[in-house]
This record gives sequence, C-alpha cells and structure tokens, in this order.
Amino acid sequence: MKNLLIALGVIIVICLIGGCSYNGMVSKDENVKAKWGAVESQYQRRSDLIPNLVATVKGAANFEKSTLVEVTDARARATSIQVDPTKLDPATIQKYQAAQGQLGTALGRLLVASERYPELQSNSNFTGLQASIEGTENRINVARLDYNAAVQEYNTSIRSFPAVITARIFGFNEKGSFEADAGADKAPKVAF
Repeated sequence: MKNLLIALGVIIVICLIGGCSYNGMVSKDENVKAKWGAVESQYQRRSDLIPNLVATVKGAANFEKSTLVEVTDARARATSIQVDPTKLDPATIQKYQAAQGQLGTALGRLLVASERYPELQSNSNFTGLQASIEGTENRINVARLDYNAAVQEYNTSIRSFPAVITARIFGFNEKGSFEADAGADKAPKVAF
C-alpha cells in the first residue's frame, strides 16, 4: 500500500510538472504565431505600396520598362506564397524569405534606377512613397527580429529538460527562423 501511494505521488508530481511545461509551450507557440502575423502584416504593407510606387514612376518618367515588370512580377510571386502559422518549419520560412528577398532586390533596383530621373525625384508623390517603402523595410526588419526572438524562446523551451518530454508527447516541433540572405555578408557595390 505504501509503495502504491509513493508511485501515485510520483505520477502526480510528473503530471503537474508536465502540465506546467505544456501550458508554457502553448503560450510560447501562440506568441510565435502572433509575431509571424506581424511579419506577414509588414510584408503585406510593402506589397500594397508597390502598385502606387510603380504607377507614380510610370507617370513621372519614361522609365526602364524591364525594371517595372520585374518589380510587378516579384510582387506577384511574393504574394502568392501563403504560410500556415501552424507549420512554421525552417523549409517553409526559407521559401517565404526567398520570395520576399526577390521582391526586396527588385525594389532596390527600382529605387536606384529612379535616381537617373531628376524630375522623378522632385515628384512629391514619389518621394513620399519612397519614404514609406524605406520605413516599411525597417518595420519588416523589426518584425522579423521580434519573430526570431519568439522562435528562439519557444525552441529553447521545447528542447529543455523536462519540457522536452512534454513537447514530444504533445507534438511541439521546432519553428523556423529568418536567416540572412545569401551574400548578405558582402557589401553591395554602388556605381555612379
């Protein structure tokens, strides 16, 4: 009888510890999903600004058509990738990041090429949109940093003992985080 009570007591303690771990993991998982929503919101903001920027550039200059087509195509590719917040694994994040990176590169070329057209730079609509896109790029960076911090906290939590046991039992898997783009360690060339 005494051994049965001891075994029952140990089981209750393990369940209490596991229950606390489980609730913490659920909370951290929801935080990751919320941070992912903020990342998507900022990318959507950028995507919404692009048609206005392209229309302003088209109206103000006889612009390089290939650059405008490239921006429009990159936007279409970037907005076509939908990520399920319950499946934020590293491969999915990398695919999403690649599409968004192509859009960022195309936007950079658009903004650099626009410097060839002084009448475009003096257009207040263009300068306002350019400032909005620069601000949005900064917001995207902050949202990605917040997301990565939430993912780090979550992944650390599910890999720590004894929570790792609860995580495996209830199917809590590691989340993917944003990484630097290939070649980001090299300074870009600027030629005038």
